[in-house]
Amino acid sequence: MNKISTITRRDIFDTMTVEGISWHGRLEETEFLSRLYDLENMPSTDSRFNNALGDIWQHRINNYDWDDNWVLSDRRFNLMHCDDVTFLQFLCEMLHPIVRSDVTQVTKLHQLFNEYLSKDNFELVEKTKISDRPIFIGRHKLLGKTTFEKSKKEISNYLSDEYVLKQINLMEGAIENSPELAIGTAKELIETICHTILTERQIETDKNWDLLQLLKQTTKQLNLTAEGIPDEAKASKTIKSILGSLTTVVQGIGELRNQYGSGHGKKADFKGLTARHAKLSVGAASTLAIFLLETHKFRQ
Repeated sequence: MNKISTITRRDIFDTMTVEGISWHGRLEETEFLSRLYDLENMPSTDSRFNNALGDIWQHRINNYDWDDNWVLSDRRFNLMHCDDVTFLQFLCEMLHPIVRSDVTQVTKLHQLFNEYLSKDNFELVEKTKISDRPIFIGRHKLLGKTTFEKSKKEISNYLSDEYVLKQINLMEGAIENSPELAIGTAKELIETICHTILTERQIETDKNWDLLQLLKQTTKQLNLTAEGIPDEAKASKTIKSILGSLTTVVQGIGELRNQYGSGHGKKADFKGLTARHAKLSVGAASTLAIFLLETHKFRQ
């Protein structure tokens, strides 16, 4: 059953119509649709033509006797009732730099889409860039509506480094569509946070250090090692246990990255992990990053 309602879908296209924004951007309609569908193998609604490519050309270019939003009611595309993945792909394609060159309009549409999609707990997020322009993917907000945004905001409160925020965007955006990439980026986020903290504390790092060595040095500088907690401290055993688990979390993410993540080559028969595994890694990495940064600031 689809989770993106017909109401949300209709609202998106109604608003675009009112704003005078075409769904196909600067491309011909057949050119845009061919990026998503095999028009030559889709049936024609006009008996004079063999396929969808022919009848769309006839009625939108040659005769121009279909209305501008004909695609919304065309049962071959079924945009009001197609599965959520197909609908999100259609929205993402409308934002693609080949389809739309006006950066301001892309930003406006992106905000518009997310405003309506959020009502059904979906969103479009940047996955990568082409010529410094964003490529979007659609996803369900796996961790709820605010979890990732809150993590991103909390980390940005301590770091203004654009690279770190891009890592977070890439990590969260890849959970659904590329779990291996999300796992690899989760590991790289922790590495970046550790390097940043050690640099700000004027501690030299070794480029050959692995993730566990980086974390060990970082927690040592932040006085977060289990050995740093006096035995007489209240709940010392519990505190030591929690701090010791930091290493276990990082080690687990590192091992997932080595075995399943984006940083290593894979065999042809490789079967990766699922979104739920990536969600676990991303959630753990974000939580750990915030904890390290908060401690770093508190003890400066």
